[in-house]
Amino acid sequence: MKTIGLIGGMSWESSLEYYRLLNVLVKQQLGGYHSAKCVLLSVDFAEIEAMQQQNRWGEAATLLAQAAQRLEFGGADFIVLCTNTMHKVADEMQANINIPLLHIADATAQAVKAQGFQRLGLLGTRFTMEEDFYTGRLTSQHGLQVLLPADEDRELVHRVIFDELVLGKILLQSKAAYQEVIHRLALAGAQCVVLGCTEIGLLVQDGDSALPLLDTTAIHAAAAVELALQS
Repeated sequence: MKTIGLIGGMSWESSLEYYRLLNVLVKQQLGGYHSAKCVLLSVDFAEIEAMQQQNRWGEAATLLAQAAQRLEFGGADFIVLCTNTMHKVADEMQANINIPLLHIADATAQAVKAQGFQRLGLLGTRFTMEEDFYTGRLTSQHGLQVLLPADEDRELVHRVIFDELVLGKILLQSKAAYQEVIHRLALAGAQCVVLGCTEIGLLVQDGDSALPLLDTTAIHAAAAVELALQS
């Protein structure tokens, strides 16, 4: 079994779910007393969040590249960056390590296509929804069509992530608001909705929507286990 290098803390609420899923999935596949071999480096999200808001992406890239290097030195065979938004600096991270970085958008695209979908609605931070590093990768590299919420809905989705979900606040009114956003994406032609922030799956799950919901945390963790168990 390969050793998974996890960069977490963005936020720790979803990093906890990554760790749980990795171990559950390994046990499901191997049985017995098996669990995932992994090393975790958890950053201080306050530092990362300030870099995001102040457009200091170069500093964020350096910080996360150094984290990836430390995991490589610690024995990781590949890197899992436990966040969607910070894949904005994934290329810079990959350029500074000698092991693969398992890109969350690639794993997500494969999961979308495996279910036969081509038009997806995307929920995430405004960085993930509006910038090319994520939507562009889904369209140009994987041939998918990405539908985004309207401006006011994007603002709502972003606000709930930063004001509530990353702080561990799960509010029923926000769940209802997300369900309304998802309904509007369905009316716009989305065949499924990608939960493109690793905390959103804490708020809405399958059964909360008429559309299939694809949780990127679960998808990324499953892809990591698949890679870890490859011979």
